[in-house]
Amino acid sequence: MQFFGGSEVSPSPPIPSGAGNRAHMMYVFNRNGVCLLYREWNRPLRTLSSQQDHKLMFGLLFSLKSFTAKMDPSSVEKGNLGVPQLPGQGCSFHSFSTNTYKLSLMETPSGIKIILVTSPKTGDLRESLKHIYSLYVEYVVKNPLYSPGTQIRCELFNTALDQYVKNV
Repeated sequence: MQFFGGSEVSPSPPIPSGAGNRAHMMYVFNRNGVCLLYREWNRPLRTLSSQQDHKLMFGLLFSLKSFTAKMDPSSVEKGNLGVPQLPGQGCSFHSFSTNTYKLSLMETPSGIKIILVTSPKTGDLRESLKHIYSLYVEYVVKNPLYSPGTQIRCELFNTALDQYVKNV
């Protein structure tokens, strides 16, 4: 498939074990904590306003990144808890699970954070998040009508994302 940039979208990675519609919701944040995209598929309960939900999610990610950097046993320089780490710098986390959901994160060098919340039995989603990022690059970043830092309103991206996430 070729899109705006003339390059092809890589084929979908293998579906993680236990395939089925297990995705609940997805967030895309920029480096400043602005939620560029929120998609919901199987969210059974809504308790917060969307703005509160986005702030809470970004705060959780900020805290977890700071905590993992502070607890890194291989680093002599621990830095200050709460000081943001650059992508790829120090220790990082990829996912965590509770008894009701699993949160998986991918952060790009440009600071884009893609968060996918799924059922707790979903396998490793790092390859799936990389594929979602490649869809983001092809359909959003290379779209001449998209202004970086604004809400993502691209039907082609949403359709490709929905189709892919159905099988996660």
